[in-house]
Amino acid sequence: MRLGVTQASSRADGSALTGDALRAGARLVEQIGFDSLWCFDAIGRGFILPDPLIGVSVAASVTSGLEVGTCILQVPLRRPVELAHRILTAHLVCGGRLLLGVGAGSTKTDFDAVGLDYDRRMELFDEALGIMRRLWRGERVGAADLTPWPATVGGPPVLIGSWSGQRWIPRAAREFDGWIASAAKTSFRTLAAGIDRFRAAGGKRAIVTNVVADLAAPPTRLDDDAPFDLRCAPDAAAARLRRLAELGFDDAVLVPQPATEVHLTAMRALLPR
Repeated sequence: MRLGVTQASSRADGSALTGDALRAGARLVEQIGFDSLWCFDAIGRGFILPDPLIGVSVAASVTSGLEVGTCILQVPLRRPVELAHRILTAHLVCGGRLLLGVGAGSTKTDFDAVGLDYDRRMELFDEALGIMRRLWRGERVGAADLTPWPATVGGPPVLIGSWSGQRWIPRAAREFDGWIASAAKTSFRTLAAGIDRFRAAGGKRAIVTNVVADLAAPPTRLDDDAPFDLRCAPDAAAARLRRLAELGFDDAVLVPQPATEVHLTAMRALLPR
């Protein structure tokens, strides 16, 4: 199982991000030996995160082999043609290392912030995916024709973010390049049921993100019906990761608390190559 980490939302000392800190953080993640770096997407939650497509582009520009991904880019918050253009640009910059995790969104305040109807998010998501994939193939959609660069034709691999959806997990398997689950909203039992549905439908790459890691936290028992995390000592955290691998997940994406070099190094050691 590959091990990824999320892009830091602040500097290791808790101070505000800078461009230099974003670049240095990506270099550090690759240097420590993580397989991937992932960027969140939030707009209306009372705090700011880097734009995920800019975040992956910056990370790819200062690393050489690190995969970079979005988990999860909320597609309905943007206009499909404009978003398709931005994604193609990020795909070009990332040189084939971009994993595009997309979803309909699950936080109403993000939709309120941009003046969109939260209740229509699933409809808008489905419609936008169709438009973007056609544009990436070089097709004309209405008045839009993006004429993709040769290296970007077809767009990046698309992975569907769905926590326990009966409809979207099978679609992720049959129509797209993978599935992304969230440990922050999902128990071990639900993750197990989801990956069973995904594999039964022929799905390939399965990723679980939002795995909060605090290796200095007091030891606690992890109930199979509670959100999955690594708030525990390193030995217990390694055992929990092995359970995910045994379920059949291909990647685990950790949220470090704190995101210091020492803690990141200890997290990477949980799952030796």
